[in-house]
Amino acid sequence: MTINWNDVIKYANNGNPEPPKRVEKTDAEWKSLLSPEEYRVARQKGTERAHSSDMCNLFEPGKYACVCCGTELFDSTVKFDSGTGWPSFTQPIELNHVAYTKDISFGMVRVETTCNVCDAHLGHVFPDGPAPSGLRYCINAVALKKI
Repeated sequence: MTINWNDVIKYANNGNPEPPKRVEKTDAEWKSLLSPEEYRVARQKGTERAHSSDMCNLFEPGKYACVCCGTELFDSTVKFDSGTGWPSFTQPIELNHVAYTKDISFGMVRVETTCNVCDAHLGHVFPDGPAPSGLRYCINAVALKKI
């Protein structure tokens, strides 16, 4: 499975693939499970400061899961150094693990990425990544846990 920018736009405009399962909790439950920064980024659509995490420079073999529900999202084999200050990937592990939503905040049009299982805000995806997909998933490190 390889996803490209046309697929991303199709999902953002017409709906996402069915998730493998759903994890839903109350706001109070999320607050009790997450650190204040994890909660701010993942549940309130925040953004961590660029270059604030060592995860940008971490290229050891492994997988990256959603900090909220543990769904595997990205593999280290598709991680690359984008120089942006956030961990960057070219593909999700599974097509239906990441969801896409048009984001028109801050006076620009972007595509937000969320965990398709629990709706945690992950970051954004852009069409300026390396071949073969041409995608750059720019993800908040605090929204991920290395497994």
